[in-house]
Amino acid sequence: MPNPSQPNPLLALEFRIPFDRIRAAHVEPAAAELLRDARARLEAIAAQPGVRTFENTMRALDHLTEPLDCAIGVVRHLESVATYPELRAAFNAVEPEVSAFYSGIPLQEGLWKGIKAYAATPQGAGLAGERRRFLDKTVDDFRRHGADLDAPGKKRLEEIDVDLTQLTTRFSENVLDSTNAFELLIANQAELAGLPATALASARESAARKGREGWRFTLQSPDYFAVMTYLDDAAIRRQVYLAHSVRGTAAQWDNRPLVARIRELRREKARLLGFADFADLVLEDRMAHNGARAMAFLEDLKAKTERRFREENRKLLEFRRSLEGPDAPELEPWDVAYYAEKQRAALYDFDEEALRPYFPLERVTAGLFDLVNRLYGIRVSPEPGVPVWDPQVRYYNMHDDDGAFLGGFYTDWYPRENKRDGGWMDALITGGPSAGGQFHPHLGLICGNLTAPVGGRPALLTHREVETIFHEFGHLLHHLLSRVEIRTLAGTSVAWDFVELPSQIMENWCWERQALDLFARHWETGEPIPDALFQKMKRARTFRAANAQMRQLGFGFVDLLLHTRYSPLRDGDPVEYTRRLLREFVPAPLPPEHAMIAAFTHLFGSPVGYGAGYYSYKWAEVLDADAFTRFRDEGIFSREIGRRFREKILSQGDSQDPAELYRDFMGRDPDPRALLERSGLA
Repeated sequence: MPNPSQPNPLLALEFRIPFDRIRAAHVEPAAAELLRDARARLEAIAAQPGVRTFENTMRALDHLTEPLDCAIGVVRHLESVATYPELRAAFNAVEPEVSAFYSGIPLQEGLWKGIKAYAATPQGAGLAGERRRFLDKTVDDFRRHGADLDAPGKKRLEEIDVDLTQLTTRFSENVLDSTNAFELLIANQAELAGLPATALASARESAARKGREGWRFTLQSPDYFAVMTYLDDAAIRRQVYLAHSVRGTAAQWDNRPLVARIRELRREKARLLGFADFADLVLEDRMAHNGARAMAFLEDLKAKTERRFREENRKLLEFRRSLEGPDAPELEPWDVAYYAEKQRAALYDFDEEALRPYFPLERVTAGLFDLVNRLYGIRVSPEPGVPVWDPQVRYYNMHDDDGAFLGGFYTDWYPRENKRDGGWMDALITGGPSAGGQFHPHLGLICGNLTAPVGGRPALLTHREVETIFHEFGHLLHHLLSRVEIRTLAGTSVAWDFVELPSQIMENWCWERQALDLFARHWETGEPIPDALFQKMKRARTFRAANAQMRQLGFGFVDLLLHTRYSPLRDGDPVEYTRRLLREFVPAPLPPEHAMIAAFTHLFGSPVGYGAGYYSYKWAEVLDADAFTRFRDEGIFSREIGRRFREKILSQGDSQDPAELYRDFMGRDPDPRALLERSGLA
């Protein structure tokens, strides 16, 4: 229990966040006090006497929720990475009131009048650059969030936003709980034939941590993908696949009613605000601008991918029958990754596991830090002794080459049962210019669920896990290198179909020999990847690329169609509807119980999230493939191109239209052909 004589750490958060002192009991009192403070600030801006200025209206608005943002962000983060029942209960208790406050900001009539009054002043009318963009986006954002609604409309909008916050939080919690509820304990090692040594050692240690004998498998990513890709026993693969595909459907964690209700509330919100559907609402301020353009983008890529997709799947079935005879059955979903891995090994004499010894985590991160030093002139150094939320977490500082302190970040790489699945970056503190001409530093974090150290060996990663580290670090660079005056336009606060450019472009260096030689070293001998293995890896890069693309396109179509054309009366249950949609995008028929949508946290884990925006991954992939051609053509370690990317993209946040930022860097609009060529689909 916290000591009542000690101050609540959430009320005075500084750059060194005291993660070791924050307890569940701090959450509700801190939220109450910070909400009181934020409401007082809001009223003060709305009632501002005298002439409206940028400082007393727009700057004040920009910093209105800063203490609340930081504290609630820290609590939300802890609930994601170090949850326990009391913390979850406290977070769920404060979330409705916090959500209602945020939703109510554009609905505060005095504030809205004050913003419009400032816009009409000579100073407001004469704004340019970043400040002009902030004012214009604020006016548009307030209108898009109901500022012009009548009183009943505003009340209903607040109710919808609170409901969405609660429902999407419960959705995420159900996914975590249903994921953790599954375990498979195997006592007979003979049943584990085909699994690589790393997966066996990890499963052995997992069982030992639970005081059990044998080999224990969960639905966390390293376990799941190892079983699907390598385990010879089809019956066990089927068991694990089905368990994974029905997460979020068991009685106590049933997300299916939540999916329907979240989608219904999003539709109601869009209609209330004057939009045809939720896609048009959320995309108005993104590069695609509306659902129709996003759909056309997906349809174009689908048309360019389908032929190769069918061809890849025909060849995979032929490959299976070449091994097992002409009467071998059609592929089931739990067979695809398994036979694809064998096909890849046969075609390219390449086994992904052969790369693991060359990717020890510590060397990978050290090489990544070396790379960004060469490109962007920044230095990363660890700082021990900083409070963290788990002993596995590490903290680092980032400095410019001239010694200027840019910010800091935490890394949390391994799965835990109190931590949600996946990989992500988050911002904890957004810095900005100070009165003395200095720049306050940024603070962020990156998390993953990567292969953990086992058997006295370091964490030996797959190449895909290496890409995950580079990807999330790209997001982090976007945050830490931001040099934007306006806090709410800084860092990753950009259009969601642009935000993945800085992250996805980083993955390209994971395929370049010169870059790999910085970090891909055998954990025992220090030798680089042999050239023969590297060439196999490169040749195999586009293996089943059409399937990988169709998978992402399928998710994009499901997302957009759910939020635009789906009708419960016409189309029935949303889980069954999405299962029907996915038939065109999967290499094997889905089982009747398949309910992927019930665990799709990207779409339903937050009030907006990637809802109606999952196409963004492919949209940004077009941007990153095209943008990387500058590095490819002018030098992958080019400090000059790195400087331009840092200045034109990474430092700019949302201070300019993203299409303009892209043109400033490339000198032209994006060329979609670059993605098709990189994927071998041109």
